[in-house]
Amino acid sequence: MNVPLRRAALALIVSLLITSSVLAQSPVLEQNVRAELTFLASDAMQGRGSGTVYERIAAEYVGSQFRQFGLEPGGDADANGNKGFVQRVALESARVAETWNVIGILRGSDPAAATEAIVLSAHLDHLGVSETLEGDKIFNGADDDASGCVAVLELARALAAGKRPRRTIYFVGFGSEERGGYGSRHFRDNPPVPLTQIVANLNFEMLGRPDPKVGADKLWLTGYERSNLGPELAKQGAALVADPHPQQNFFQRSDNYSFALRGVIAQTVSSFGLHTDYHRVTDEVSKVDFPFMTRAINSMVKPVLWLANSTFRPEWLPGQAPTRN
Repeated sequence: MNVPLRRAALALIVSLLITSSVLAQSPVLEQNVRAELTFLASDAMQGRGSGTVYERIAAEYVGSQFRQFGLEPGGDADANGNKGFVQRVALESARVAETWNVIGILRGSDPAAATEAIVLSAHLDHLGVSETLEGDKIFNGADDDASGCVAVLELARALAAGKRPRRTIYFVGFGSEERGGYGSRHFRDNPPVPLTQIVANLNFEMLGRPDPKVGADKLWLTGYERSNLGPELAKQGAALVADPHPQQNFFQRSDNYSFALRGVIAQTVSSFGLHTDYHRVTDEVSKVDFPFMTRAINSMVKPVLWLANSTFRPEWLPGQAPTRN
């Protein structure tokens, strides 16, 4: 091989090694975050109203991504007995007649540890369309909660690409959170494993923008002071700090709470800085800080993988377990 060819070959090898190193360190790529969120929060999705066909389309989309990543389906079976990723939840509620969850499973590699589960979740729905408004009528819900869905998707992509962890991980999109948490409650009441075997539920909601109260590269965890989960994940590199808005009672305002009331260590990861687009038609893709969001999700990959491979079981701190009234 002549000198110019050797140099070219060496340059190619170095380039590939650098690319491989970057991907290993940053498995979550901004281009994927941007693509997924842009679809989920597009006008075509009509605000993913709770219990609407658009919520179901969101579930089907997330399920198709789960299939691409190689996850095991955890939804309903078809007429031939083949399981899919989407789960229909029939309800007797004025508000919602039916809703849809989407469930993907990364089965644990260790026969004993695989009986324990970690649930990573977000809610699929938002507020749909309001015909009473002038001009823009679509509540796109880019931050609330397309951002959380994308976090679950990208964690699924990253974790499914590597060696299977010892514990089983359930990646779940819940339906109808905005109308009463029907999807999460159905999952809780019909769990794929006993609730005592769910090591933790990390729920993801509204992490499309940084919260000025905690800094440009931080996420916060609702109920951080209630359990030892947040501090342990932070030790493993998660960009997690305590919720800076305790007066808002966010711990009780998302899908994690129904699990927490049954004893599961269940908390929500967020960076909601009380921006004024909350539950307004202005919660659009153009407001999302994609570099921040990508870094934030990346910070959770290794800590979640550690949790899935460890023997650590988080606990409520004394007097901090929530109780039903």
